[in-house]
Amino acid sequence: MNILVTGSYGQLGSWLRIMSAGSSDNFLFTDVAEAGEEQLALLRRLGGDRVPLSSERLDITDIDAVRKAASEHKTDVIVNCAAFTNVDAAEDKPELAELLNAGAVRNLAEVAHELGALLVHVSTDYVFGGDPYNTPCTEDRKGTPTGVYGLTKLHGEQAVTASGCKYVILRTAWLYSEFGKNFLKTMLSLTASKPEIRVVFDQTGTPTYAAGLASAIMNIMKDYASAGLGRADYPRSGIYNYSDEGVCSWFDFARAVGVFSGHSSCRVLPCHSDEYPSKVKRPAYSVLDKTRIKEVFGIEVPYWTDGVKKCCGL
Repeated sequence: MNILVTGSYGQLGSWLRIMSAGSSDNFLFTDVAEAGEEQLALLRRLGGDRVPLSSERLDITDIDAVRKAASEHKTDVIVNCAAFTNVDAAEDKPELAELLNAGAVRNLAEVAHELGALLVHVSTDYVFGGDPYNTPCTEDRKGTPTGVYGLTKLHGEQAVTASGCKYVILRTAWLYSEFGKNFLKTMLSLTASKPEIRVVFDQTGTPTYAAGLASAIMNIMKDYASAGLGRADYPRSGIYNYSDEGVCSWFDFARAVGVFSGHSSCRVLPCHSDEYPSKVKRPAYSVLDKTRIKEVFGIEVPYWTDGVKKCCGL
């Protein structure tokens, strides 16, 4: 298959690069950013000498550029890892967030429809949050976002489902990895340098290791290939949840990072969310129900501490 990946220097895109090294498929990695030497060295360390390091610049807000790149690559699958993910900044830049999280996604979906390609689009648990939940969120639960980020990601989902293209939308949560900026890396730094930190315990979800999500995407693409690339439809098109198994708070997550990294001298204490004022109300409970993706694709989902251990080097 010919696979085009957007946002390929981000957390998820970087792990797709690593996994592509062992694949017979033809990957075109794209981004608007460039990787620094530190990231390239990390890719080599985790992926070995065969991991692809280069990227083609692609502005996905420009549909003509998307159409040209996808057509020249004879694309069978588009994997969209690009997004405006700064939750607080989205409140100040709603137009930019809408452009990247919805407008650009509409472009990808339209081009996928034109080419008869599959679009794998990554969404978020932030499409929920407005209604108080205490049971895991299923895919058919109504989206009730509380801020610009969640609303624009929901608009992106709606653009995909309305486009007529073949698609798999993957809602994920609390994504972390060795790459970029994320909660785990922040906690690694703080627990190594501070005698004490306070982390909120009244927001509950599940951390997701980007390597696991990348593996799930690779499995979905294999399933798509076996279903027949020439089909006008894909019987497993739809929205699916993917996060690691289990439930924890941000406090529990931080405690686990401190323990697994050996930073035992730092005390990690629980606190309430209102001790850290934010421009947007974050979902208090956004545990995702993974029943559908496990049953449809036969994917085994790891427990959340397994990924944390791996990312901490254990």
